[in-house]
Amino acid sequence: MQQEATQSFLPYLSQRFHTLVWTCLDSDLTKSAVFYAERYFAMNQLNHDARHLYATTLLCAGQTHSAMCLIDNPPDMRCSGCLEIKAKCCTALGRYRQAREALEESLQDTSYTPTQSMGSRTARAFPEEAALRCRSGTMALKGNLPEKASLSFRQALALNPMLWEAFEGLCALGSFPEIDELFPPKSVPVKRTAPEEQAQLKPAPSIPTATGAGFFTPDVGSTGNSHRGWKPEPQAPQPFRMGPPPLPRDSLAANDTSIFPVDNSFLQVQAHLRPSRTQATVVGSAQATTSRPLSSADEAGPVHKKLRSAVRKPSAEVVKSKAVKSTVDEPLKKARARPALKFANFFSSSGRRSQPVSSTRTTLAGKSERPVNSGVPIRRSTRLMSNANIKPASKVRHPPLRERRRVTTRSRLAESENDEEALTHGEAPQSTSPPSNAAQSPRSDVSPAPSNWTAGQEQAAQEAYDVEMADHYVYELMRRFASATRALSMYDSRKCLLELEKLPLIHQNSPWVLAMVGRAHYERLEYASAERAFKAVRSLEPFRMWDMEVYSTLLWHLQQNVQLSYLAQELLSINPQSPQAWIAVGNLFSLQKERSQALTCFRRAAQLDPSCAYAYTLSGHESIDEDLDKAIGFFQSALRTDPRHYNAWYGLGTCYLRMSKIRLAEYHYRKAVEIHPNNAVLLGCVGMAVERRGDKTVALSLFDQAVRLSPDNALVRYRRAKILISLKRYSSALQDLELLRDSSPEESNVVFQLAKVYRLIGDEVKSAHWLAVARDISPKSVNKIKKLIETAKDEEEDDPMDEG
Repeated sequence: MQQEATQSFLPYLSQRFHTLVWTCLDSDLTKSAVFYAERYFAMNQLNHDARHLYATTLLCAGQTHSAMCLIDNPPDMRCSGCLEIKAKCCTALGRYRQAREALEESLQDTSYTPTQSMGSRTARAFPEEAALRCRSGTMALKGNLPEKASLSFRQALALNPMLWEAFEGLCALGSFPEIDELFPPKSVPVKRTAPEEQAQLKPAPSIPTATGAGFFTPDVGSTGNSHRGWKPEPQAPQPFRMGPPPLPRDSLAANDTSIFPVDNSFLQVQAHLRPSRTQATVVGSAQATTSRPLSSADEAGPVHKKLRSAVRKPSAEVVKSKAVKSTVDEPLKKARARPALKFANFFSSSGRRSQPVSSTRTTLAGKSERPVNSGVPIRRSTRLMSNANIKPASKVRHPPLRERRRVTTRSRLAESENDEEALTHGEAPQSTSPPSNAAQSPRSDVSPAPSNWTAGQEQAAQEAYDVEMADHYVYELMRRFASATRALSMYDSRKCLLELEKLPLIHQNSPWVLAMVGRAHYERLEYASAERAFKAVRSLEPFRMWDMEVYSTLLWHLQQNVQLSYLAQELLSINPQSPQAWIAVGNLFSLQKERSQALTCFRRAAQLDPSCAYAYTLSGHESIDEDLDKAIGFFQSALRTDPRHYNAWYGLGTCYLRMSKIRLAEYHYRKAVEIHPNNAVLLGCVGMAVERRGDKTVALSLFDQAVRLSPDNALVRYRRAKILISLKRYSSALQDLELLRDSSPEESNVVFQLAKVYRLIGDEVKSAHWLAVARDISPKSVNKIKKLIETAKDEEEDDPMDEG
């Protein structure tokens, strides 16, 4: 049912994405254009218009190889539009012969009709104010003017909240906008119905919100939407559901995330061709027929069935007259039945009710009977008695077809088959009024007034409803992405993963979302899950350059030399002028302990992109073991580029800690924790600095908090074990060391501390055993072992050699 609803407004949804993308391209907002084009392409990957638009945005964003891979399909899957974009990509790459071949092949197809994204259009002569302010904020951000950048971004979002680059810029500055203020919750649009139903429903007036629709909505003449000014009245708020929820094992927040396959169920119901007006009318009529409620006379419920003995039978003369008249009129009734049904279905609308009638029925004697629609059903015996007292006329006048159908429907709900036959022939109301008094007949009192709701109005209401549903889809999609991006910028990785889980599966399987999943797991120190996510990104977009610096650092942490070497060579062959490629090469040299070559690569990345704070930070980490002053200079350069780069604050704290400047080290560590409060390593560093200045109780509480955040992190658990040893809480320290021994049996420092604890508690046998194991693992630790044996138990102090 949800897929059918989505299919109905799919043409309008495509138009919305088409307008969003081209407006962003005209305003030089290429990152926003790529974002919206990927959303459009993720909804229907078989749609060539979406493919052309996505490839065009990638080409404009400088991702030429990705655009080339997108449209370089086999001959049976590509069109002339794909060939024309391929020629542009080959021209940008300097492959002029391939560009000529693509153009010549496209010329052979003379019957090709350009898709919507490649057809003629009128570009905006000058960008809107919101786009200009967004670009101004981007330049201020790169020019190290954070206050001016934040002001420009907020002004741009106030004019148009759909500017994705402005929202990302605010998140990068740490000035996080509130989602409910930027994207207020909106209810699902309601389709406009007939005036009678609107008068009965009386919905509450809607509150207008600023959505930026005027910026991205095309002109009326270009879209054919003449009902843009109409706004439907909202219903009660409903959840945003555009697809089935993911399976429990497909949870993005779980550590054992499995990258799910692409779900093509949405593609099966999507048709790019716009449904015709006839189809829309037929669908609307069918819905109106099936969902039409009972008439107002039936709202009180079915009439209770009476016993047959209690029913007063009509006189024989009346029955005989009815039978003769029914036999004569049967062919005429059958001939008029089908046209009448067609007429009723054509003008019916879903949910329309009959108008209540408060007038009374007049008889020949001038007496008023009981009101027809008084809310209480008329007893059958009373009606039969009243009909029996009326003297039948010579020419019996039958009620109109609509009233006869209403009486039959009510009778079927109330009576059995025999009683229904009796009602059909005996209960039809009669009147002795002459034909000239037809205006005062019961038909004028019982039947509702004919509705002025025409087929054109029904079609217009359906089109307006589809337009509003398309806008609502894009709005809710932006709301979800904004919530996830905000959470990731605040380093609340778990919330980010939970927000991404609420997206439809077709968007969860896109490279943009999978890259966010990889970064979220990376920030949570869940390297295995992050690696799976980045591998999925590479399989979907093999030539992607964005986020690859994070992937290369992830491979460095995992000590995967071969995979990192392959990644570095691929990135360098794709674009040797990108900082991501040189960062990957530098991480490879760093993993191979070639610090000078790694430092050269990181410097090259900083030269290619002076705003890349990560290149300066990695340069500082490579220099920290050789020249602390040089490393401090690199970290400060990174902070001048990006004040929220927590890794640079962490590097400065490490430099000052090695220089025994404990207060400065603690200050910089705490600045890093303010930016990334969910990082267990940073909390452990703060605890280590606090311990150095003598406050071991506060340091232990910090280590406990770090272990709660990341129970599997070996570094913070090892540091907590050391401080527990210094506090002479040997049993607790022994528990941590045994866990570390099981997880890292080859770590000599863990084995050495374990032998030390056993010696302190008086178990000399186990202490000697683990000292022998530590000597076998690390022969260089012989001097440490001798010193431990020669030192008395009360004189033992912490060994600074195993810190790190």
